[in-house]
Amino acid sequence: MTKSMWILAAGALCTTAALAQKNAAVQSIEEYRAMLQDGNPAELFEAKGEGLWKQKRGPKNASLEQCDLGKGPGVVKGAFVELPRYFPDTQKMQDVESRLVTCMETLQGFNGAEIAKTRFGRGEQNNVTALATWISAESKGMRFNLPQNHPQEKTFYEVGKRLFFQRGGPHDFSCASCHGEDDKRIRLQDLPNLTKNPGDGIGVAAWPAYRVSNGQMWGMQLRLNDCYRQQRFPYPGFGSDATIALGVYLGVNSKGSASVAPAIKR
Repeated sequence: MTKSMWILAAGALCTTAALAQKNAAVQSIEEYRAMLQDGNPAELFEAKGEGLWKQKRGPKNASLEQCDLGKGPGVVKGAFVELPRYFPDTQKMQDVESRLVTCMETLQGFNGAEIAKTRFGRGEQNNVTALATWISAESKGMRFNLPQNHPQEKTFYEVGKRLFFQRGGPHDFSCASCHGEDDKRIRLQDLPNLTKNPGDGIGVAAWPAYRVSNGQMWGMQLRLNDCYRQQRFPYPGFGSDATIALGVYLGVNSKGSASVAPAIKR
């Protein structure tokens, strides 16, 4: 065997070894997640959310059982996989969390603006996360099918697409920097390509999720806020048009994918 052939053979062996090491790492992570899923702490938030839905609270001493999540007053099953969507009563595009704040304001008498300004994980924001967790669980296994009938639904998809690819900040990052190509990863974390249908239980189909690393339950609003933080952008406002538009873009791209929310993450 010539020297050049030895070099090529050695290179091939190194490539094979690196690929095997990567596959072993990915398999170990999946096994770790599977073990955590058995007894996912999100179940505690589910139980709390269901209780909050039925509990009479707020200045009006009312429950949320007449809240319309898009499928009629009080209908929860199947609503999560059709959000964000346009709501005629508010004349706004809303996701599950911003819609819950509207219901808490109109049905229970809470101050929606104050809830929106409250930091994640505190006060009524904590309750919104628990409610969103339970609502997502009621659609577990169902497939995403966001409506695209109203002009605003179509407009928000296009705006979300532009925001996804918009670069900025001190590092010139965009959502697409991490989630715009196949086979990308950061450290041991696979980064799904969210410009197309990522498949069952990936992307929006896995949130809300319990974050093991910080012991917190994250809804989609916090997930998107943290993505902006990692891009070194200022936090968008809770329920902002920007986060709703991104939710529409990602949700429509996930059409047909089954939800596994509430999931568990590292």
